[in-house]
Amino acid sequence: MIKDRAALVAGCIRLASGISFLVDPLRANRLWGEPDDPGPSARLLLRSMGYRDALIGGLLVNAALRGRDTRGWFLASGGADAADLLGGISVHADLKRGQQIVGLGGAVVGIGVGLWGATRRRATGMPLDVETVVR
Repeated sequence: MIKDRAALVAGCIRLASGISFLVDPLRANRLWGEPDDPGPSARLLLRSMGYRDALIGGLLVNAALRGRDTRGWFLASGGADAADLLGGISVHADLKRGQQIVGLGGAVVGIGVGLWGATRRRATGMPLDVETVVR
């Protein structure tokens, strides 16, 4: 039985997003508001973001399915979105309105979800991680 459904849902969303950027970065980028091909350097960065999101999402799903503490993976997820927001703010004036809303707004929502997941109480009945036992 899954004890942490929120982590499973959040992890699946991040995993799916990451996979979409790995499989077809241009199509995934269109969903985030960029209608044109951003060029080879940007495609490389989109794939890198895909690897990052697939890894974090997959590990969050894994922790949720195994009943492990998911708070650290929520924090990693929020941190990834914070990095995206910081990068997006630096080019805010160059973005189209739709990109500002979807891209930067999505990062803000992701940060909120990451912080919420990282600061919530541990679900009852979840086994302790080795690090928690050692402390």
